[in-house]
Amino acid sequence: MKWYWKILVGLGCFVMLIVLLNIGLNLWIKFQLPKRINNENDSAYSVTYKNLEVSLLNSNILATDVIIVPKAALKDTLQKAGIYAKVRTIEVKGFKSWDLVFRDKIKAESIIIDQPKLMLYKKNEKVINDSKSIRKSVVAPFEKIIAVPNIFLHHGDLKIMYVKNNTPILSVHNINLQLDGILITDHILEQKIPFQFRNYKLSCDRLYYRPNAFYHIRTKRIKASKTDFKVRHFEMIPEYSRRAFVAKIPKERDLFTVLCDSISASKIDWGFNGNDFFFHSNTVALDLVAANIYRSKQPADDLNKKYLYNKLLRDLKFDLKIDTLKIRRSMLEYEEQKASEAVSGKLSFSQFNLTANHICSGFKKQKLPDLNIKINCRFMNVSPLAIDWKFNVMDQSDGFQIKGTLSHFDIDKITPFSKPHLNVTAKGLMDEVHFNFTGNDRHAAGDFAVKYDDLKLAIYKKDDRKKKNKLLTFVASIFVKKDTKEKVKDAHIEVERIPEKSFYNLLWRSIAEGLKKILV
Repeated sequence: MKWYWKILVGLGCFVMLIVLLNIGLNLWIKFQLPKRINNENDSAYSVTYKNLEVSLLNSNILATDVIIVPKAALKDTLQKAGIYAKVRTIEVKGFKSWDLVFRDKIKAESIIIDQPKLMLYKKNEKVINDSKSIRKSVVAPFEKIIAVPNIFLHHGDLKIMYVKNNTPILSVHNINLQLDGILITDHILEQKIPFQFRNYKLSCDRLYYRPNAFYHIRTKRIKASKTDFKVRHFEMIPEYSRRAFVAKIPKERDLFTVLCDSISASKIDWGFNGNDFFFHSNTVALDLVAANIYRSKQPADDLNKKYLYNKLLRDLKFDLKIDTLKIRRSMLEYEEQKASEAVSGKLSFSQFNLTANHICSGFKKQKLPDLNIKINCRFMNVSPLAIDWKFNVMDQSDGFQIKGTLSHFDIDKITPFSKPHLNVTAKGLMDEVHFNFTGNDRHAAGDFAVKYDDLKLAIYKKDDRKKKNKLLTFVASIFVKKDTKEKVKDAHIEVERIPEKSFYNLLWRSIAEGLKKILV
């Protein structure tokens, strides 16, 4: 036999061997794949389906009507914790045949999950217990079944439920997700985020989240990518009425109600440097916020020290950096109610616009620029108020400077706060109010100035708030100056900080000290 015939025969045998191997491999995959998925997958979950199609020509797998349940729940119905899912279709594209043979795992180019309904039952009421929660209960088990760099999820619903009382902790509807460039290794599984990705796109129609026993958070449309984030119609609503909330708290505590038309963040960069979480954003914007803060004076005082914002940001346990925070066209209300009063005193700030620059945490930093806050609004819905406030997060004394101007204020507008809170009403016009205070964790000092006309005070009886105390009202009329004679009167103030009170208490007491020095 000539040499070229020998080569042709050898090539023919090699081709026949490859064909036979592929036919055998194909038959083996079609026979073994269902067993690997249903019975022999090395994970905590059982996967069943109505129909399974394997196309070896284009290396695709299509499963329909897929059901996923914890294996422990099949053996013991009381073991409810874990993931339960119903999925209309799961399509695996570009799977590697030899990986399935030798690694007992499906390795493919992408997976497309259509209309999944996922339910995660938890033994406690936290969405995430710690960084290992997602790793152990979600990522690691399914990484044993399939490994893909790209995931596409269409029209999914997710609920996280508390096993004990079967109440929702988190609910998300019509989720659409695209994860590109996923990487999972043994080393990555040990990190805070148990997988890495190149990019992602996420959207959903509405979200419900219960962060604790006192509040419900709801949103409508959410859209997010690796660099941008937007939420429409955010709500943080109390679980209890004011009376019920007060009955449940042992110490004074604010009750918040927050509505916001839109929240957005741009040029986001977030993740982990080793074990250290970071969140950076160029701009965070909140539009049409309506926030109400209510405090009852009925519970016992909270005597814990209240730290200023320098220290609160300095001590954050992660790297936060927001170049600009914007709040636009908003409303802020603060209400305080004494135990003896039927109604609360209210302060209102409408047409509220805030711009803050250089919001940073002090986490692993030595130096930071000043945090600057500028506010323009209408105090008690009528009078222009402008505030310029700055401090440095790294200042260990928690120093600050705050200055502001209030114009054309009808003093009668403060009655909703002064009557129930101070048992005093006043009439007159404050043409100008100016303050410029510097302070720190121990005290505040600075200048206060005011120009006012035709001031009249009325003081009411303690035992009958509808009737004036004529004697005290008369005494006040003698000692309180009725006007500043068309001039701006100023005074220098010094006030010691009460450590158990907030920054705003220090600011209010500084203003009150300036008023007292000028009015009397």
